[in-house]
Amino acid sequence: MLFTLREIRRTSGPVLFRLRRTSVDYIFTLDALALKPSSFCSIRVKPKLLIWNATFHLIKLPVGAASRFKTTCSFWITRKPKRSENMSRANDFIYNDLLYQQIRLNLGKFKVLPHKNNGLKQAAVAMTIVDVFHGPDLHGLSKPDDWDKNAALILTRRTSQLRHHSGQWALPGGRIEEGESEEDTALRELQEEVRLNLNRDSIIGRLDDFATRSGFIITPIVIWGGSGVNLIPNPAEVTSVHRIPIAEFMREDAPILQQIPESKHPVLLMPVGITWIAAPTAALIYQFREAAILGKDTRVAHYEQPYFAWS
Repeated sequence: MLFTLREIRRTSGPVLFRLRRTSVDYIFTLDALALKPSSFCSIRVKPKLLIWNATFHLIKLPVGAASRFKTTCSFWITRKPKRSENMSRANDFIYNDLLYQQIRLNLGKFKVLPHKNNGLKQAAVAMTIVDVFHGPDLHGLSKPDDWDKNAALILTRRTSQLRHHSGQWALPGGRIEEGESEEDTALRELQEEVRLNLNRDSIIGRLDDFATRSGFIITPIVIWGGSGVNLIPNPAEVTSVHRIPIAEFMREDAPILQQIPESKHPVLLMPVGITWIAAPTAALIYQFREAAILGKDTRVAHYEQPYFAWS
């Protein structure tokens, strides 16, 4: 749910805010020290009849909008994840041959739209399907007691030392080197970032190219990664590795679309646990959900990216 957040009283301690959605106001307090872009905090909403515990994410505003940050911004209330009725069971996504054949069939029917290269740098990412195994290792998603055989996508958090998109959610991938195909790059980056060594036989298909604000054309390569594989993050590139269950991407509240003043197209976000992933990675995940899992002809190239991903 998208709300508008307006400050109504500042004190030396907590700040009193008013949440507005339609004609209803919700009042809550928040420690002033937490008012930073990309920070998460817990809040309790009043009045008592409408109390729930929730989390929110403050959106990073564009340069020059810092003064507005103190008075108004947008954020999302995240409550218990919702899933569509026909996708409510995790067992719908067991990592097995049936899922492999489903994805292969869907991608075989999907007409890929390449991007015209207008001087942008070319890159490829690996959308690698594995099993959840020992768990996603992410706050808000449960850790299994035993080997979890449900299917998952490999995602990483980029190290803060990287030049581009440091600290952000990502799929294993990088710039295409001379003499490489998109598939070669995806497989190489998968091995370099998470130490998963696969050959071209593991490739199922690809999705649409996606042009980023930072000057890249990303080609997503869909890969069948194996069951029970060990994933070891390369500390030079990756802070952590996560196996996010495919069932988590089928949530009813996904995707989140947020309008920004800098673009006529909305920013696309995919909620995961109590956090979210932003485009371009989120856009690729959403198209994977729609095309590879559901067999739909959904396009995502027009979706915007948040301002912090523009460089």
